[in-house]
Amino acid sequence: MLELLDFPFIQRALFAGLMIGIVSPLIGTFLVLRRLSFIGDTLSHTTLAGVAAGFLFGFYPIISGMVFAVLAALGIDFLRKTYQHYGELSMPIMMSAGIGVALVLISLSDGFTVDLFSYLFGSILAVTKIDLITIVTLGIIIILTIMLLYKELLYISFDEEGARLSGIPYQRINLIFIILVALTIASSMRIVGVLLVSSMMTIPVATSLQISNSFNQTILYSVFFAELSIIIGFFIAANFELSSGGTMVLVSVGILLLTILIKRLSIFILVKH
Repeated sequence: MLELLDFPFIQRALFAGLMIGIVSPLIGTFLVLRRLSFIGDTLSHTTLAGVAAGFLFGFYPIISGMVFAVLAALGIDFLRKTYQHYGELSMPIMMSAGIGVALVLISLSDGFTVDLFSYLFGSILAVTKIDLITIVTLGIIIILTIMLLYKELLYISFDEEGARLSGIPYQRINLIFIILVALTIASSMRIVGVLLVSSMMTIPVATSLQISNSFNQTILYSVFFAELSIIIGFFIAANFELSSGGTMVLVSVGILLLTILIKRLSIFILVKH
């Protein structure tokens, strides 16, 4: 199995996957604790429109997907302000618009549907040098921004109203955070696919919440479970010629179920004794 690492394309794929294994749960932890998981699905569907536009007009799909995702993030922020008492409406509106644009662009396609599938469902083994550079660059930007705004994001995650009253530029940080989510989705879609990218942002966090006792632990465990899912899923997919994105997500779900089972058995044993 380890002999696969001798091939440059395998090395690129694994390194890109490991970067996504850090970034996705890092952003996902804040999303889950703020009960904003649906934003991931919204932006991922909008990113699909960007990928389709990239293929149709000859642009690099990850960059065009990123542009569409960021525009959708700005759209969500605008709609949340427009519907102050019904802010959740912003997400289904933007998702519907994204899917609509994607379908129209795909219907105008002339043979790029097969290539689109690799972004739709993920194709980690197809990661190119430019893909790797883009993923690593976006990953570094996301990590550094989270480090810079960590205290503010932490405060907002646990006490949104208190953060607002304390003078934290709540709206600006919220906008930056949504843009970070968009960048995470754009960088992750090559690995796990547009349809599954939100899973890698939430399932490792759900697993971590079963055993963590603090926010920092939640982040660390989430990254650990994400990396474990990606490494195991990667080698299973590579050896058995399976869908990389689907395999990684299924491994992640399996780890979650196993963690829940072990935790319940531990509680049962403690109660018995």
